Amino acid sequence: MKLLSAILFCCATLLAGCSEPPRFVSTDLSMVDWGKDFNLTDHNGQPRRLADFKGKAVVLFFGYTQCPDVCPTTLSTMRDAMALLGDDAKRVQVLFATVDPARDTPQLLAQYVPAFNPSFLGLYADEKGIAALAKDFKVFYAKQPGSTPGSYSIDHSTGSFAFDPQGKLRLLLRHGEAPANIAADLKLLLAGK
Repeated sequence: MKLLSAILFCCATLLAGCSEPPRFVSTDLSMVDWGKDFNLTDHNGQPRRLADFKGKAVVLFFGYTQCPDVCPTTLSTMRDAMALLGDDAKRVQVLFATVDPARDTPQLLAQYVPAFNPSFLGLYADEKGIAALAKDFKVFYAKQPGSTPGSYSIDHSTGSFAFDPQGKLRLLLRHGEAPANIAADLKLLLAGK
């Protein structure tokens, strides 16, 4: 009887030590070998790299201010997810990198991006810098002509990239995901999962 009890105790101890990997709602990118950093300028004129946000989870989205649907929806969703995070929101940085540097001036980014949440930052670079960064992050974008030269639209990828507090790319947040699911995934990242 003692032997059986000892075996059951050992099995229970072993099973308790085994934990399942985190259950992210978003697509896990932990194993990719790209999207390691960026070199952009924020809407306040400050150069920014991923290391500037060490200790925070970072969400990076590529878009443009003239976007009629995906970009404002994504920023609204992130605003709502931040509200759900409560105090943990102080440990999350949302970044909006423009794919339209010709029209998205620092002044426009400074008005547009923080309108969704004062902590959000708009980022920019010249055309060459944005193209290189988009390529590194596997982001598609293409200008579509409008009725006048300045009225073009831009087709672009719709996902957002989430980094853990150590600066490792971990998740692709899908466009249209519920704010509660995004908040839950960010909480896992903040907890070191």
